[in-house]
Amino acid sequence: MKLTRFNHKGTVNYGRLEEDRIHELKTGGKDIMPDSFLETGREYSLEEVRLTAPCMPSKVICLGLNYRSHAEEMNFPLPKVPIIFLKPSTAVIGPQEPIIYPPQSRRVDYEAELGAVIGKKAFNVPPDLALDYVLGYTCANDVTARDKQPAHGQWTYAKGFDTFCPLGPVIETGIEDPEALAIEGLLNGKKVQASNTSDHIFSVAKIISFVSACMTLLPGDVILTGTCSGIGPMKPGDIFTVKIATIGELSNPVKEES
Repeated sequence: MKLTRFNHKGTVNYGRLEEDRIHELKTGGKDIMPDSFLETGREYSLEEVRLTAPCMPSKVICLGLNYRSHAEEMNFPLPKVPIIFLKPSTAVIGPQEPIIYPPQSRRVDYEAELGAVIGKKAFNVPPDLALDYVLGYTCANDVTARDKQPAHGQWTYAKGFDTFCPLGPVIETGIEDPEALAIEGLLNGKKVQASNTSDHIFSVAKIISFVSACMTLLPGDVILTGTCSGIGPMKPGDIFTVKIATIGELSNPVKEES
């Protein structure tokens, strides 16, 4: 199922995307696993609605250096444990929403990533059960004010600006193996990143287990699983697209702060 969230005349609901139609869904309860959604019987064309971020996380947990190719690109040794940092919920935007280039930065980079969306409360989950807590997977862009990373010595400031976490366009709930997905990043239509999640240093299951041993993961929380080699800068007027096999394409324009 390709799960969406969409805005129709000011009201945001979940929906199931099938070709160019959205079938409205409702969920009763705290969990947002695939079997918790029910059809309302209402449906809309894509032209009638605006797709929003497919979930509203209480937190976004991100992985640094989780692709072997990216570690080599940055001349960093492979990490022995997952390197994690957080993006605030205020960084989340949906498809086609603008990434705002902050005046504090002189270099803002794209990072195409796979996002794992948590579907039910998870704490201290063992790796062999971790994927049972995943609602599905989405495209993500871990936007980064690259020039702010060295100055601060940690990554939250550089990666936490408003609009620095595009997600979407859907959550694909039918992926059985998140470690075998082709992923690409395109800047103004030109391919600048290309890899496969098989290059992960730490699998999605190991990441969930590691993170949930520290903090409780709530339904809707998102884990960004790292980016591959080929990172680079964007400028106002650019459009960056994340493309992941079976999920789709997430595109966002870059604009100056007004």
